[in-house]
Amino acid sequence: MSTCSTASRALAEPPAATAATARTWLLVEQPGPWGAKALTDSRLDPVLGRALERAADGTGVRVALIRRPGRHPDRHGPALRRVYLAHTLPGRSWVRTALLTGPDELYGLDATAMATLGAGDHGGLWEPYGGDPLALVCTNGRRDRCCAALGRPLAAELAASEACEVWETTHIGGHRFAPTLLVLPYGYVYGRLGGHAVKGVLDELRRGRIATDGCRGRSAWDRPGQAADLAVRELTGEAGADALAVTGTAGAAPRWSVTVAHTDGRSWRVTVTEDTDVPPVAASCGAVPAVQPRMTAVDVTPL
Repeated sequence: MSTCSTASRALAEPPAATAATARTWLLVEQPGPWGAKALTDSRLDPVLGRALERAADGTGVRVALIRRPGRHPDRHGPALRRVYLAHTLPGRSWVRTALLTGPDELYGLDATAMATLGAGDHGGLWEPYGGDPLALVCTNGRRDRCCAALGRPLAAELAASEACEVWETTHIGGHRFAPTLLVLPYGYVYGRLGGHAVKGVLDELRRGRIATDGCRGRSAWDRPGQAADLAVRELTGEAGADALAVTGTAGAAPRWSVTVAHTDGRSWRVTVTEDTDVPPVAASCGAVPAVQPRMTAVDVTPL
């Protein structure tokens, strides 16, 4: 039986500029099974899950559940749980973390608090995280079977190699590019990479560098910005994680003009187009095939 990931590969669908957009990520440890809509369909109190969803809406914060790779004990009783907050804008990236005695502490993250976090101000919440890069591998099989079939082996391999601080996570977008991976603190998303390639990505990340092979984009930017950022990296060979920033976007579908600036003062104007004349493909397993627009940087001009 064909899956969304095999169909996407067969059509040579490029992964670039397909990352979900989120400036800040809130990651909450929740062992046990996850449903298709994990925030309200897991062992997390669904009232809290809905409250977090509502509070984060429109703030630039994306909420996901995480768990350690391996067997997933279905814990019903109280337990300490790890939480992370990560802001991903270049030059302002940070990760904060805490061990909470119970999820009720998260009720304090109301819409006002989420808006502040989305803007990049943690306000001293929790403690700074200074460990290895965080690797979040989507394994939510109830949302899409490709994520379980391809994501769980990758998460297990990374955990066994001790290559990084690795967690399984709920949906981060782009099932058809499974296995999908979010790396923090910088917020770049990857797809279709095996364990050896991902370890290379993480080795670069430790040096503050970004590998572009298999990269779907930086989640801080919208899709035209993701395409422009990656195009400038490919043209110049710039690998510094925080060397480039999208400073302006003009236009609308199917054509945008995106300005990308370097910390050394250089800048580029990138013309990005949206191509809808492409074969239809299912966005996830079981979905009806539909056109998935592709973003292409057709011109990069130094300013």
